[in-house]
Amino acid sequence: MGISGGRSRSDKELLAAHVAGDPYAFEELFHRHHRQLYRLAVVTSRSPHDAADALQDALLAAHRAAGGFRHDSAVSSWLYRIVVNACLDRLRRNKFYVYEEIDDSHFDAVDPTSKVDTAVAVQRALMRLPVEQRAAVVAVDMQGYSVADTARMLGVAEGTVKSRCARARTKLAAALHYFAADAAVE
Repeated sequence: MGISGGRSRSDKELLAAHVAGDPYAFEELFHRHHRQLYRLAVVTSRSPHDAADALQDALLAAHRAAGGFRHDSAVSSWLYRIVVNACLDRLRRNKFYVYEEIDDSHFDAVDPTSKVDTAVAVQRALMRLPVEQRAAVVAVDMQGYSVADTARMLGVAEGTVKSRCARARTKLAAALHYFAADAAVE
């Protein structure tokens, strides 16, 4: 599985093999990207449960839509966009979530220098962002995609990605300002 002529197949080769009927190609592609896509879904969704459901929806959609892949971007970018869209669809369907403005009082980390407390505080701050801003800032600042790639993945203009990232960074900086204050004291 995954070996063609003694070498690992590329993502595009795996997707093409899946479309051609290889019963193991999509499974290999899934296993190759599962961890990164799940992390993306967790950050984009409101809970690990929603993330798992959105990831499952996304992979079913990708499995079905593989024949329509246009080969004008990386397969990983295509999968990323499908996962983000599945997360956004789930959040729109479950409108009971209320988006709150970020308020410092929500972040009572006992030991802000602890990596665990820092990760929790950052995760909470991310989850309080509007989903469109969260998707943009995660793609650009956490996943390392360019603004142009993120714009294609999210189906918006590059300027929209830039403004969403700027707004998200401003809100994150305000919510996490005590980390900077504690670092200055040390």
